[in-house]
Amino acid sequence: MFKKIFAFIAAMSLVAAFAAVDVNKGSAAELDGIKGIGPATNKVIMTERQKAEFKNWDDLISRVKGLGDKSAAKLSEGGLTVGGTSYKTSATAPAKPADKAAKK
Repeated sequence: MFKKIFAFIAAMSLVAAFAAVDVNKGSAAELDGIKGIGPATNKVIMTERQKAEFKNWDDLISRVKGLGDKSAAKLSEGGLTVGGTSYKTSATAPAKPADKAAKK
């Protein structure tokens, strides 16, 4: 019986560890727990969030210096969301020349 209780508690703690953190609602400590958000980025996010909530990922990227598509994708993989949504790269972005050469 003890093993079952321990397994349940362990499973629940793993779920909590991978829980998503919304950039508009998460505390500074929760944001700091996202891999890729350091103290400087955390401070900028908190400052910008006081001005107005982030509307979407594009808004977050434009208002937080140093964030781009690649870093947004990594933060999203780490559990960060904006308005409850994860980051999705643009499917309409033009292919890079190397991608076109690889397809030939």
